[in-house]
Amino acid sequence: MQAVTKIFWMGAVMLLMAGCGNANEEAVPDASEDSPATETTEKDATETKENTSNKEGEEADMEKENEITPEETVSTETDSTSADAGNQQDEDAFAEYTSEQIEYARVWLQLGPNQDIDGLYVERIPADTPLNPDDETSGVYPEDVIQLAGSRLVDGSVTYSGNGNGTINVYNVPLRWDGEYPAGEEFYTEIIDNTELVLIDVGEDTEVIRLIELLKEQP
Repeated sequence: MQAVTKIFWMGAVMLLMAGCGNANEEAVPDASEDSPATETTEKDATETKENTSNKEGEEADMEKENEITPEETVSTETDSTSADAGNQQDEDAFAEYTSEQIEYARVWLQLGPNQDIDGLYVERIPADTPLNPDDETSGVYPEDVIQLAGSRLVDGSVTYSGNGNGTINVYNVPLRWDGEYPAGEEFYTEIIDNTELVLIDVGEDTEVIRLIELLKEQP
């Protein structure tokens, strides 16, 4: 009897231990399987790392594009220095001449009919002077003008007024009037009303200086 009782209790204990073992196996999750929360966390971490890496790469590219190399710095400084030197050279070339002399030479260089002249004569004509003094019907200049001419009639002339901004008003009048007179007031009014606005170029320094040396003021 005691032996049967002992076997009974031993079997009960073994059943109880087996049940606890199964319960523990069911309660403990399989460590090899990732939970949804773990997968989401790892995905977010990966995306954050990739975004950070891409952003850093873009910023590095932008910094590289905006970076000024030593060669570019030298080139910029050289261009600036060359421009300053050129301007200084121009100023030095005309240092001994007046602004009026430079203007006369540049106007003739651009508009003078003949560049091969022996002398460049300058005549200042005040406002209200008749365009054609030999015609009693002649209109008058509405402003002070300058008349440039060569030493010969074939050299032609340029009659103009300066505007002080690099442009001039050119009057289409000859050095010597030919034709039948009186020409009439309308004829001269049309000349005055049709003055031409011209922008004067700076021209070549050597040519400008050559013409300055030929200037002669009319008495």
